[in-house]
Amino acid sequence: MTHDLPTLEVSLNEITQLIHTMEQGDLSLEQSLSQFERGITLIKHCQKILSAAEQRVKILLQNNPEAALKDYQDIQGDELHESTGQ
Repeated sequence: MTHDLPTLEVSLNEITQLIHTMEQGDLSLEQSLSQFERGITLIKHCQKILSAAEQRVKILLQNNPEAALKDYQDIQGDELHESTGQ
């Protein structure tokens, strides 16, 4: 199934193009459904790629006990506090 699926970057670009095309409103119902189906397939593919990457990062960090996992939102909050001197 993944042999016809592109890389993450190409998938995201294609999803963006699909959305743009569908927003134009010029497609028939059948064409819209086909585009929607392709978009869902690509989104699921991207989620799998990102989940695998996240798992790899967790494994790498487990090999380095000094590195702690933080949620992305926590990292943004830390950066905000550092930039404001708080």
